[in-house]
Amino acid sequence: MTKKNFKNSLSKKNKNPAIIIASNLSKGFKIPHQKLDTLRSSFVNFFNKKSYEHFKALNNVSFKVKKGEFFGIIGRNGSGKSTLLKILAGIYTPDQGKVEVRGGISPFLELGVGFNPQLTGRENVYLNATMLGMSQDQIDEKFHSILRFSEIKRFIDQKLKNYSSGMKVRLAFSVAIHANKEILLMDEVLAVGDNNFQQKCIEEFVKYKEAGKTVVLVAHGLENIRRYCDRVMLLRNGKVVKKGKAEDVVNHYINQNISDEEKRLVSEEQAVVKNKQKVKSEKQKKATKASEPTPKKHIKKSAKIQKVEFLDSNQNNKKTFKTGSNLTIRIYFRIAKKLKNPLIGIAIYHDRDKIIYGTNNEKRGSGITRVEKEKGYIDFFFKKISLLEGQYHLSVAIASFTEKMIDRKDREYSFKIFNGYLKDYGVCNLHPEVEFNYQ
Repeated sequence: MTKKNFKNSLSKKNKNPAIIIASNLSKGFKIPHQKLDTLRSSFVNFFNKKSYEHFKALNNVSFKVKKGEFFGIIGRNGSGKSTLLKILAGIYTPDQGKVEVRGGISPFLELGVGFNPQLTGRENVYLNATMLGMSQDQIDEKFHSILRFSEIKRFIDQKLKNYSSGMKVRLAFSVAIHANKEILLMDEVLAVGDNNFQQKCIEEFVKYKEAGKTVVLVAHGLENIRRYCDRVMLLRNGKVVKKGKAEDVVNHYINQNISDEEKRLVSEEQAVVKNKQKVKSEKQKKATKASEPTPKKHIKKSAKIQKVEFLDSNQNNKKTFKTGSNLTIRIYFRIAKKLKNPLIGIAIYHDRDKIIYGTNNEKRGSGITRVEKEKGYIDFFFKKISLLEGQYHLSVAIASFTEKMIDRKDREYSFKIFNGYLKDYGVCNLHPEVEFNYQ
């Protein structure tokens, strides 16, 4: 390779250099076990030995952000996202590791950070802009533009303590983008304010990107992360789980959330069952102590619902499913005597009170004249279920033409749907076909 070719190759490599380099960042906090929120409690516990819990917000985090890149950071609450942004902004110092930022930073991290509630909006603009490195002349020059973007001209000379949260956000964001720094740090800015303000934020992000500036965005709204970010980093419990293309990392995060929710719902169900058993046991003990007469035996039902399972394509019993996946509702029953013309039905509710679908075996063309065996189950199979994201509750009932309602479990079972890759909204996917036509 000639010297000229080598220089050309080198210039191509350095065309988009890293503007943020984080190496092995770790940050921890001490959380006191004693709550000292009054003068009395502080005095009483003055001589007591204080104990702490050490919480590691970040653990050996490394990454690079290229100049002009739109870099997203996602993760559940407590994963270390906000702590990381504060280290990048210079608010926190890492316990270990180092971070190199090659350019000026304009941070918008938390509502009200750098603002004084006792000062007016105008005074806070000058205070906050000065903290971001703007001179008096620069602030004077951009003040009317800041005011126009924030849309709070009428209230600019009122004290900040009288502002709504939305007004504070608009003012803080307006100052941040007018600081005109190379790097913009945004923490959940799209989770606050009205729709018009959020759209203005996105438009400013696009302008930043077109100008070759860098945006680091923390957000829970995965659609914006997917749409605008070049690369994304996923954090979990202070550690980097995955870095890469937005689509890949977001999908990994969605699957992770589904798995977490599955575990939570199973654990919750087990706790409910355990509590019911405990209550039943306590009632039996009380009845025994009180020497109560043995209660009369209840008349046996001719049929009983024993349990309900939600099965995936592999016949695994689950609590969480994706829109478009297969779902089987399996109802186990027990028959005390031969039952004529049995009807087993389901009703699916959204938010517990809105019924969105109901049917039974006869309506679906599976009516039978008699159940002969004592035990069995019936499956309601949904191929590529069209329900969109949300919590759904299920009622199950057994009836017959002769005995009407025999057994009913009203909204005692639940499952959860995640949209996954589909980002429509509502209760169900109607599978529309979209076609452009020009005249």
